[in-house]
Amino acid sequence: MKKIAAALLAASLLILPAHAAGANPVDAAAAVLMEKETGTILFEQNAHDKLEPASVTKIMTLLLVMEAVDSGRLAAEDLVTVSARAASMGGSQVYLKENEQMTVHDLLKAVAVASGNDASVALAEHLAGSEDAFVAQMNQRAAELGMADTCFLNCTGLPASGHLTSAHDIALMSRELILNHPRIRDYTTIWMDSLRDGQFQLANTNKLIRFYEGATGLKTGFTDAAGYCMSATAERDGMELIAVILKSSTRDIRNEAAKSLLSYGFANYTLMDVYPGQALPPIDVLLGEREQVQPVLAQSSRILVDKSQVNAVTTQVSLCEDVEAPVEAGQKLGEMAVSIGGEPLQTIPIVAGEAVERITIPGIFSRLLRNLFMAG
Repeated sequence: MKKIAAALLAASLLILPAHAAGANPVDAAAAVLMEKETGTILFEQNAHDKLEPASVTKIMTLLLVMEAVDSGRLAAEDLVTVSARAASMGGSQVYLKENEQMTVHDLLKAVAVASGNDASVALAEHLAGSEDAFVAQMNQRAAELGMADTCFLNCTGLPASGHLTSAHDIALMSRELILNHPRIRDYTTIWMDSLRDGQFQLANTNKLIRFYEGATGLKTGFTDAAGYCMSATAERDGMELIAVILKSSTRDIRNEAAKSLLSYGFANYTLMDVYPGQALPPIDVLLGEREQVQPVLAQSSRILVDKSQVNAVTTQVSLCEDVEAPVEAGQKLGEMAVSIGGEPLQTIPIVAGEAVERITIPGIFSRLLRNLFMAG
């Protein structure tokens, strides 16, 4: 093995214990601060307490709809016909009428901006046939995401006994939505807009969109039982954070709690690249159709680091000296060890970036003749 050591900026995929990094408790029943790309939890307060999420529920509704849109099962231009049941939803609404038709695009806007319960049910029924069938999909997706604290009973967050989740689980589904379906920002960053050719005005229930630098979303909620809830997302300098607040006593306290967590994260952490723009040295291939293979990192080398530890991070690359063909794309060829202050943080596999077939007998002769010709 040949080893190439280099001091580079990086950090680990650690999960930090609650308050370990110095963030102050927030005025809410529960809270979580998570970094999007790595999924690192930077702060937690009663993170697994099962609480009512109110309209923050709609993050899962938006996730399922965006998964359908991005997979091609649903198109933004598709028309949805509103049922009597969808039109009957109370609470926040855009006053859909039975048999009214509205595009998926406009209904997504109604959910993300105005938190329309009627729009949520219309989308759920269109996608799954009924809200009950859609809720089953919500719970299945929650299980797949590891949301062990969650039980959804509707797609809106309207009060229902047993409709519960946690700050931790909301962070998980928020991350899935913004990480893998970035087009949701087209809706969650709208401050003001309209429906029905300008006849119905929309104003975002998330005031951070206008008043917090870098805000990208995501969803607010309120009922008397749930209190004031929020999953707030914001991005600065290429790092996006998710701040979940559950059961605050007022809208302003909720908003300030979310802002304080986001600001804490931006002040204390940064995403750095452990191997920015550098090619790893090629590895010799024995008996291969090509004489070398290019190794690549198996995953992103962007890692979260506490700003106070930036200069203490080092990396060490270990590679095979050679490998015998055939070589499969993705075959492990080495690893990159990341440490901080000499303490191991993370190991990133290094793999073959391409396949190399074993050379044939005619190929060996052809190579031999070519080498003889070049030597002559």
